[in-house]
Amino acid sequence: MEWDRHYYSVPYVLIHEEVWIRATLSIVEIFHKQKRVASHPRSKEVGHHSTISEHMPPAHRKFLEWSPERLKRWASSIGPGCERLTTGIIERRFHPEQGYRACLGIFRLGERFGNGRLEQACLRAVTFGNYRYKSVETILKEQLDQPVLPTLENISLPDHENIRGASYYEESLPC
Repeated sequence: MEWDRHYYSVPYVLIHEEVWIRATLSIVEIFHKQKRVASHPRSKEVGHHSTISEHMPPAHRKFLEWSPERLKRWASSIGPGCERLTTGIIERRFHPEQGYRACLGIFRLGERFGNGRLEQACLRAVTFGNYRYKSVETILKEQLDQPVLPTLENISLPDHENIRGASYYEESLPC
């Protein structure tokens, strides 16, 4: 909930519930049905958050053991492309924690497709400015991380008087 342009956490079970606030110069207390449910030191940081981990749902608490530095270290063990992608995902979020799930999903793609392919897919995604899990997944599924080797079917020679073409050699072979 917001007070004086700063956000203070309340227990997640009270989301969308009506609460009231008692604020002093040093503390912000939050009440629900005449019972104090949260107490925070008052902050003057505009637009920032004060969050108590116990207020988070259990599914969100598991991300507290992660940090941007830990994710970047893990990504760098895969390669520089993966590290640049992970850094980009984290830095493009207002709250770095919002990018953790995408980063962990990308690391799981390495288990499915191999870290070599994952690194190539991350490099391709970064090249095109696609800092999203879905982009990397699509690159891997569509095998866009694989180099395209030229074959006779996908090479077309230009028309030029000095290029004889295959028919010249097929007709001139002695029998």
